[in-house]
Amino acid sequence: MKNKHHIIWLDEVDSTNEEAKRHISDIDNLSVLTALSQTSGRGQRGNTWTSAPSENLTFSIVLKHAPKVKAYDQFVINEIVSLSVVDFLSNYGISAKIKWPNDIYVGDRKICGILIEHSVIGDSLSSSIIGIGLNINQRNFDVNLPNPTSMVLCGAESNDIKQCLEEFMDIFKAYVERYLHIKGGYGKIRKMYLSQIWRIDVAADYVDYKSDPEGRRFTGSIKGISDVGQLLVKDSASGEILEFGFKEIGYIL
Repeated sequence: MKNKHHIIWLDEVDSTNEEAKRHISDIDNLSVLTALSQTSGRGQRGNTWTSAPSENLTFSIVLKHAPKVKAYDQFVINEIVSLSVVDFLSNYGISAKIKWPNDIYVGDRKICGILIEHSVIGDSLSSSIIGIGLNINQRNFDVNLPNPTSMVLCGAESNDIKQCLEEFMDIFKAYVERYLHIKGGYGKIRKMYLSQIWRIDVAADYVDYKSDPEGRRFTGSIKGISDVGQLLVKDSASGEILEFGFKEIGYIL
């Protein structure tokens, strides 16, 4: 298969995001750094991301913003990446949802993690490094991981990870070109993102770290997200709509 995208394959690296940072000035827009093995893969909240060598995709996309995306609107990058993963999985018959802000779940199991790191100049983004760990062919996971799954465990046949990455980049690039720099594009992306939120309008248990560092447990339902991408949850007891930023709320599975 002819490669349509600029993808740099590495045998081993500490972290594709860190490698992208080290070479950001030499890497073109929409280039991809991917590794068969990561020795220090990173996830959100300071967690590590573990992946069986050569069985899954661990990669970072370099997105350079011209025309510029305002820092205020940076959540649109999360939305585009998350929707791209959902669409990619759908092509393999896997129905996935977005666990805010950008983990990808199949049922109650995590199939993909995303870590996005932005660089800001003034009030605009200058670049984004989008780290993605997508479980493709792995069948056996560390017993300490709470709820992992993979495409093959969801019923997809074993797949060539290089072909999968080319297919994913087709989808991601189309989203960027179609919505990121056109008038009204952000609003359209927001509607699509909201339609794919995991557990939206479903009563569930959460932990509130915003008002109580020890974690106040409450029952609520997700109602949407704010203009800047914060999660809006309705407290079932009080009826109040609560707004949470990253790390201010936890899900109880």
